[in-house]
This record gives sequence, C-alpha cells and structure tokens, in this order.
Amino acid sequence: MAAKPTRSARKAHPPSPAQPPAAAEGGCACGAVRFRFTDAPLFVHCCHCTRCQRETGAPFAHHAVIERTRLELLQGDPVFTLAPADSGRKHYVARCAGCGTAMWNCWGSREGVVAYVRVGAMDEPARFPPLAHIYVRSKQPWLALPDDASLHAGYYDGAKTWPAESLARYEAARAAQAAKPRAGAARAKGHRKT
Repeated sequence: MAAKPTRSARKAHPPSPAQPPAAAEGGCACGAVRFRFTDAPLFVHCCHCTRCQRETGAPFAHHAVIERTRLELLQGDPVFTLAPADSGRKHYVARCAGCGTAMWNCWGSREGVVAYVRVGAMDEPARFPPLAHIYVRSKQPWLALPDDASLHAGYYDGAKTWPAESLARYEAARAAQAAKPRAGAARAKGHRKT
C-alpha cells in the first residue's frame, strides 16, 4: 500500500535558501565524463515515484533541475538510453559508456529544455538539499521526511513552487528552444519539391 502524505503541500514559493553556487561540477564514477553547472539550478527536488525508485535502485531520485544550455560537458561523451516512462513520454538518461553511471535525464529529447541532474553525481551533493519532495504517495513507508519539508502527493505546480527567478529562467529557455529550427524540419524544407 502506498504511503499517504502526512502533510499537504502547504508552502507556495518556499523560502529561497541560499542557492548552490554556479560552476558546481560533477561526473561519473570512473571519471571519464565530467560536467559543470554554469549557474545555480532552477530547483532541487526528490522524486519518490515508483519509476524513479526502479531506475535508481533507491527509495527516491534526487534531482537538481537546470537549463540544458547551462549544463556544460567538460570531458567525455555520455551515451543516452531511452528509458520507459509511466506517462508514455520519451525519457533519455545520460550515462557514462564505461561505468554506466546515470548523470542526468531529459524529457522529450536528449537536448530537452531542462536536465534533471542526479545530485549524487555532483562532486559536492550536500550543497543541493531538496526544496520539495514529489510523488510522496508512493514513497517508502519507512522513510521519514523532515517536518518542514514541502510535500506533494504527485508532481508539484511549478508556478506555485519554484522561485520567480527560476520560472523566468525556465520560460526564457523554453522560448529559446522553441525559436531554434528543428533539424528534421530544416532538412525537409531544403528538399521540398516545387
């Protein structure tokens, strides 16, 4: 039986804790792939959905959400695996080809608007405490969460949960990606019969 949240998501726009500094780095277990944040993450959360539990082999996934354009690859070339998602959407996971460490995932494409970076892949994961816990309806019943945690039975409403600055950055990233010509569309356009 799934655990029922004991507290409602009573916090709208949580107090802004000191944001983790920009230029935080991370990488895979063997060191072949290294990456860096060029800015602080938009938001940090723990996801307790059963899919994240299965994918990580842990009671939850701990994600630092950042614009894909602010996640800089320093060395190595991750491979992307297409993982199943309960929603049916495409879910790409960036892994080291050598050791298999999952470092981040993107929805929709390998170059999604944002990347959900696995906090455990960061060099200093303690700098990224969660600001919210999502899908707590399926969290492990033995896992106790802090009394002051922002808890959500399912996914949260970002407009009510993320700081205003993060919402503005996300909208700018989404608009920039929408303005890019799609590779397939550009090829099709160049090969139209007249």
